[in-house]
Amino acid sequence: MIGRPELRGALGASRALFVNVGLFSVFVNLLMLTGPIFMLQVYDRVLASGSEATLATLFLLITALFGLMGVLDFARTRVLARVGARFQALLDRRVFEAVLRRSISPDERGRHASGMRDLEAIQRALSGPAPFAFFDAPFAPLFLAAIFLFHWSLGLLAICGGLVLFVIALLNERRSREPMMAAAEASARSEGFAETLRREGETVQGLGMRGAAIARWGKLRDDTLGAQIAASDATGGYAITSKTLRFYLQSAMLGLGALLAIEQIISPGMMIAASILMGRALAPVEQAIAQWSVMQRAFKGWTSLAELLEKTPPPESRTELPTPHGHLEAQGVTVVAPGATAPTIRNVSFKIGPGQALGVIGPSASGKSTLAKALAGVWRPYAGAIRLDGAALDQFEDDARGRHIGYLPQEVALFDGTVAENIARMAEQVDDAAVVLAAQRAGAHEMILNLPKGYDTMIGPGGGNLSGGQRQRLALARALYGDPAVVILDEPNSNLDAQGEQALVAAIADLRKRGRAAVVMAHRPSAISACDMLLMLEKGAPRAFGPKDQVLRETTANYPQLVGGAPAQPAQSAQSAQSAQSAAKPSAQGPVQATARLGESMTARVAPVAPGPSRPGGQAE
Repeated sequence: MIGRPELRGALGASRALFVNVGLFSVFVNLLMLTGPIFMLQVYDRVLASGSEATLATLFLLITALFGLMGVLDFARTRVLARVGARFQALLDRRVFEAVLRRSISPDERGRHASGMRDLEAIQRALSGPAPFAFFDAPFAPLFLAAIFLFHWSLGLLAICGGLVLFVIALLNERRSREPMMAAAEASARSEGFAETLRREGETVQGLGMRGAAIARWGKLRDDTLGAQIAASDATGGYAITSKTLRFYLQSAMLGLGALLAIEQIISPGMMIAASILMGRALAPVEQAIAQWSVMQRAFKGWTSLAELLEKTPPPESRTELPTPHGHLEAQGVTVVAPGATAPTIRNVSFKIGPGQALGVIGPSASGKSTLAKALAGVWRPYAGAIRLDGAALDQFEDDARGRHIGYLPQEVALFDGTVAENIARMAEQVDDAAVVLAAQRAGAHEMILNLPKGYDTMIGPGGGNLSGGQRQRLALARALYGDPAVVILDEPNSNLDAQGEQALVAAIADLRKRGRAAVVMAHRPSAISACDMLLMLEKGAPRAFGPKDQVLRETTANYPQLVGGAPAQPAQSAQSAQSAQSAAKPSAQGPVQATARLGESMTARVAPVAPGPSRPGGQAE
């Protein structure tokens, strides 16, 4: 597995620190003998001799030794805290990158991401008292051996008590595993549902769903609390049992030692020392049981992280290619959405160059957004290839591909930061001139200046303080930032008013004028008025491709069906073809009216159609 070596490597980076913790643990456990030895000397020598000077000397000595033990114990605690911090620091970026890369899958977006929480669980286990059980356990035989030196029956009692505690620890591990996993899953479900409700608060409020939503959330919370109580009962019972048993064993050790002292087999000091030593020998077992929930969560996190990192290996370094000019080609592209089994688009081919704009049309669920994701490099083709200036998209590193291909997704997402930072794609160093230029090219400059602080206006998470049209225009500016060679626009006018659509058409025309290429996924035909090429998709398959006017004529001639309506009559088709030719020509009345006529003709003709035989114009079946 790829993931496990990465985790072991991050843990191995603190090998020297673990050695220091082990060395400190040696001295700490040796100094644990200070108490028993002191009691042995007090009962057997000081009380017998009545020497106050001896008592004072012993007291000063144990004061220094206990002080040293405290310093060493504190030191190993600090070292373990740094072990956990180093482990998390080494994997933070890698895990978060893997989470982000997995999030492109629709199935993964619907789940509650646990990668970072798994990493934090391991960090807490490494930094807390749980590892002390591991480092202190090897010294338990030393303490038991010391008890055997006093008398074999005392040693036997300590060993039997230790075995009982060990059995309790095993039962704790087996009985608590499922309840704790169920509690963790229930907590993740309730947290995920609560976050969805918070994010979609407008929908909840507008549809009057608050009562039903809170009721469902409350049921999930009740399930979570029930699972947590069950997990607490499963672990708490064993922890209390082990703690009570240890206290009982210490008292039993005192009772047995007293009997042996009465019979003058051992001294009273040995009786007290044996009780203290047994408590110290059994402490690691009790500590492991008390920290078992933390350790078990860390074990689960380790397994989950290993799986995540194995499924998402780090990207390979790639040779930096020259800046492309904008030659975009799709060669028999078939795309299967992550987590799905059936292809969303099949055998799509086209080719455009600098100064060209391709409009992609088709009914809902025809594959337009899937094609946009593939062209932007978000989803990889299952078959075929997408090439930019002859190089397959996966030959570019992700950041480099993002600089060369601007992307406006259908679902616009803005981030917590200023307008300028969002346009600059959250870069650490914002190029103010490039930000303003991108906004001007997107026709959003004046709109931004009208915001409370202009380009320095803070945008909340998701852009909730902006309208849908404002978010879309800022996202267009972000796609144009850095002057990419190709721009992919997925439903760029879905939230725009007439002014916004004018700005969009002008931005696409400006891209063509400056020798850039553009691909526009359009459900509303006004978005393709500035395009010179057209690709029609139906049920994921290409039905027509070529010059826009030609595709519109062919669509009318060969596919005279309407969206959700009856077939058009021949006379209507001829009339529609004539109106399509006039709509495709430049209008002296301005782009808005020309767009309106194009929209009317598209409404009548560019619609889901029945498959037909292969036709000229580059279209594929």
